[in-house]
Amino acid sequence: MFKKSFKRKIILPTVIVLCVLVAVHTAFLSIRFSAFSDSLVDEKLIANIRSLESYLEDSSANSQRAVMSMAQNPDVIRAVRDHNREEILRIFTPLLDLYRINFYTILDSKGIVLVRVHEPDNYGDSLAYQQNIRDAISGNVSTYFEEGTAVKVSVRAGAPVYDTNGALIGVLSSGVRFDSEKTVAELKTYLNSEVTVFLGNTIIYTTILRDGQNIAGTTLNPEITSIALGDKREYSGNTDILGETYKAFYKPLLNAHDEVFAAIFLGMPLAKIKREANSFLLNGIIIGLIGLAVSIALLSFIISTISKPINILAYNMGDIANGNLHIDITTNGEDEIGYLNQSIQKAVDTIQKLLNDVNVMIVEHAKGNVDYRLDADSFRGAYRRLADDILKLASFGMKDQITGIPNRRSFDNRLELEWNRAKRKKSSISILMIDIDKFKNYNDTFGHQQGDVALQNTANTLKQLIKRSVDFCARWGGEEFAVLLPDTDLSGAVVVAENIRSEIERAIIPCSDTRGERVTVSIGVCTQIPASDSAVDRLVYTADVALYQAKEKGRNCCVFLTSHET
Repeated sequence: MFKKSFKRKIILPTVIVLCVLVAVHTAFLSIRFSAFSDSLVDEKLIANIRSLESYLEDSSANSQRAVMSMAQNPDVIRAVRDHNREEILRIFTPLLDLYRINFYTILDSKGIVLVRVHEPDNYGDSLAYQQNIRDAISGNVSTYFEEGTAVKVSVRAGAPVYDTNGALIGVLSSGVRFDSEKTVAELKTYLNSEVTVFLGNTIIYTTILRDGQNIAGTTLNPEITSIALGDKREYSGNTDILGETYKAFYKPLLNAHDEVFAAIFLGMPLAKIKREANSFLLNGIIIGLIGLAVSIALLSFIISTISKPINILAYNMGDIANGNLHIDITTNGEDEIGYLNQSIQKAVDTIQKLLNDVNVMIVEHAKGNVDYRLDADSFRGAYRRLADDILKLASFGMKDQITGIPNRRSFDNRLELEWNRAKRKKSSISILMIDIDKFKNYNDTFGHQQGDVALQNTANTLKQLIKRSVDFCARWGGEEFAVLLPDTDLSGAVVVAENIRSEIERAIIPCSDTRGERVTVSIGVCTQIPASDSAVDRLVYTADVALYQAKEKGRNCCVFLTSHET
C-alpha cells in the first residue's frame, strides 16, 4: 500500500510538474537566449575593465613601495653614495620579483643614470626631464605614467636617496613597463582578453596576430586613433580589427601633465565569446534541469520520511553552522531527540564561553598584555585540550622563544597603542634600538648555543632596568632589541639608554672559554611628539638611523636623535 500511495501522491505529481517546468523553462530560455549572450559579454567586459584598473593601481603602488623601501636601506645608501654599479645590481635585481616590478633605474643627485636594468643597458645619460626624477631631486616621492626613449610606456615612481647627514646623493626610479612582451602577455592571461598598447597612433605591443605575426609597430587607422587618444575619456564599444569584430575598451593613459599620450586596448572577439556563451548556457540548462529533477525527487522523499522534531533539530544545527551560538535549543522530551538537543545545547554553551574568553585574550594581547591567559581549567575534555592549545599558540605568537620576552609582533601592537595615546595626549614618546656589537664574531667563537645565552642575559638585563609598568622591551630580531618609553622626553630616554649600555658592558657573559668575554651594545635613540596626522614609521626609521650612526662611531655608545614632522 505504501509503495502505491507514494507513487500516486508524490512521484507522479512530481514528474508532471517537472515536465511542465522543463517545457516552460526551455521556451523562456529560447526567447531570451540572444539577449542573455549579449549581457554575458557585457558583464565579462565590465569585469575585465575593473581588473585592468586594479592591475594599473597595483603597478603604481608596487612601484612606489619599492623605491620608498629601498631609499631607506643602509646598503642601498652606501652603494648609491659610492656609485658602486656592481653592488647596486646585486642589491636591486632580486627586488624585481619581490615587488612585482620589471625595471629600475639608479641615478645620481643630478639625474644622471648610474645603472639601469632594461634595454638598452647603458648609463651616463640624463633623465632629469622626467617628472618623477625632477620631483625626487626636489625631495619628493611621486608616481606617474611616463613616455621615455628606452622604456616607451610605463608607470614609474621616483624617490630621493639621502645619506646619514641628510644630503641628497641620488635618486631611485622603478616601475612596470607596458611596452614589453612579458607585461602584455601577463595582462592577456590575467584578463583572458586580447591586449594592445598604443603610443600616439602606433601599436607598441599587442597579442593580436596577423597571419601568425605580431603587428607591433603598425600605425592605427584614424578611426581607432580618434577613439583611443581623442580625449581623456574611456571608451567601450564594437571595433573592427583585421576583419574581426571585437567588444573593445580603450583606457587612456595620462602623463604628469594630465595629457593623453598612450592607451591600452582590451578586445574580446564577439564570435568566439558568443560561441562560448551559447555552449555555457546550453550546458547550464541541461545541468539545471537535471538538478531540478533530482531536487524535487529528494525533497519529496524527505517530506514523506522526516518528522517534525528532526526538522527542528536541522534548523538549529543550520544556525549553529552559520555561527549563531545564541540560539535556545528546545530540549523537551525524554526520547533520543530530546537527549540529543540537550547535548547540543551544552556543547554550544561551552563553545560560546571558549570563544568569549579567547576574544578577551585577543583584545588584551592587542593592548600589549601578553601575559594575559584564559582559564583553561574551567573547561573539560576536548574543550580543555583546545583551550590549552590556544594558550600555547598565543604564547608562541607573542613571545620570543629564545629570550622569553615579547617578540616583534607584540612590540608592533604595543607601539601602535602607545603612539595613538601620545597623539591624543600630545606627549613625548621615545624608542631605543639596541644591537649587540660584533655578535657574529661572538657566535663564531663560542658557538650558537652560547650566543643564545648572550641574548638571554641581554634580555634579562633589559627587563631588570625597565622599571615602569608602561615601558616595554622586546626582541626586534637577530641580535637586535627594542625598548619603548611612553611619556618620556629625550633627556629621560638618554638616561635609560646609558644605564642599559653601561650595565651590559659591566656584565661578564659566561662562556665555554676560560677568558671572560665582555658583551657591549650600540643604541640608537629617537624621541618625538607625534602630530595628529603623523605615522609611527618615521620614529622607528630615525631610531634605526641613530643606531647606524652609533655603529659607525665605533660601537658601545649611544646616539640620540629627535624626529621632526616635515
